[in-house]
Amino acid sequence: MPIHFSDLNINKALLNALEDIGFDTPTPIQEASFPKLLSGKNVVGIAQTGTGKTLAYLLPVLNDLKFSKSVKPRVLIVVPTRELVIQVVEQVELLTKYMTVRVLGVYGGVNINTQKIALAEGVDVLVATPRRLYDLAVNRAVQLQEAKKLVIDEVDVMLDLGFLFQLTNLFELLPDKRQNIMFSATMTEEVATLIEDFFTEPETISIALSGTPLENIQQQGYAAPNFYTKVNLLIHLLKDKETFKKVVVFIDTKKHADLLFDALEQDFWSSLGIIHSNKSQNNRIAAIERFNDNASRILIATDVIARGIDMENISHVISFDVPAFPENYMHRIGRTGRANKQGASILFFTEDEERRKEAIEQLMDYKISQIPFPKVVPVSKQLTVEEQPVVIEKHLIGVKRKNENSGFHEKKDKNKKTAADNVGGGDKIKMKKAKKYKTAKTRGDKFGKQNKKRK
Repeated sequence: MPIHFSDLNINKALLNALEDIGFDTPTPIQEASFPKLLSGKNVVGIAQTGTGKTLAYLLPVLNDLKFSKSVKPRVLIVVPTRELVIQVVEQVELLTKYMTVRVLGVYGGVNINTQKIALAEGVDVLVATPRRLYDLAVNRAVQLQEAKKLVIDEVDVMLDLGFLFQLTNLFELLPDKRQNIMFSATMTEEVATLIEDFFTEPETISIALSGTPLENIQQQGYAAPNFYTKVNLLIHLLKDKETFKKVVVFIDTKKHADLLFDALEQDFWSSLGIIHSNKSQNNRIAAIERFNDNASRILIATDVIARGIDMENISHVISFDVPAFPENYMHRIGRTGRANKQGASILFFTEDEERRKEAIEQLMDYKISQIPFPKVVPVSKQLTVEEQPVVIEKHLIGVKRKNENSGFHEKKDKNKKTAADNVGGGDKIKMKKAKKYKTAKTRGDKFGKQNKKRK
């Protein structure tokens, strides 16, 4: 029999807010986390993207939060990206509709002085990216002595982004007696080390491990020879608007994301969006809002920037390439098939990417079914810079270049000297001078003799 939020020990204000949102039944991670977090224990949650992690920690944290006039934050939530800050702040505002709770989000890319003013006015729940939070703490714009609950969400992404320095330094600014809550999609060695160093006897909750494919997501793949053939295939698929209603296209780098956007713009300019870290903050927020509001149908995104962002009703996730880390594939496909809805994932892979695909299948213990390449899709001969073969000029093969080894041409035999020839070189010069002048002459001797003559 399914459990309902009303069966948990949740206060009336939160229950009313959940009812307004339309949430009735907790997900497995929410059901497992609530009692343990409510007890005040340190908790590490390992759960896939799309399983309801954010609500899993927000409900028990907000359930304990009482009214306060203090200007210092009592709950600190650290997330890796600006977009996730905005999303968490919005969820806190929805859940605290019938509570008096001050929430503030701080992140880079905007005026830090404006954030300092907002912090001085007082905040109960502070949601922040690690670098901006560290900058504010160093400037003493935020005081963390009263933060009794620390939540670190998407910690594996933060460590991938190089935020270990900021995190470890922030721990020193927090009170020793606090509840630590950490959520991650994967348990890496770096995550395990962080837990061991800073968490005291945490309880681990593992729900839908990253190697487990979501049962409600259909997974298929296409083999394609190169980047621009993949482009042709993608255009062919996206023209079917009835099937591909709302699509996220994941790609490995910012450079390739821009290349793909340029290739698709002519056919889909009115329904196309792009998001990666080189885009301005306003452009990134606008791209997500347009996509969530169905103003655009296709969103091109890199892996890191799209982790943790809540995007609803996605019909398809298309992996334009095979990610280098198999876990990232799981994060990608977790964008679809959310809230027990059916979703679909399509993987494009070249011959060079076959091994990466096999690593994903090994991690999932699941075979991605391959679809025959459509005959109507043209195979492109155009190659990206990375795909172009390295050309070695035939007349240079076997020819030793002048700048190889020492960088000089080889000496003739008569000019070669052995080590013995070089020993005592200075002595030889002195001996020649002595033979010619009988006695060595010095400037002092010369002037000395001249002085004697003058006398």
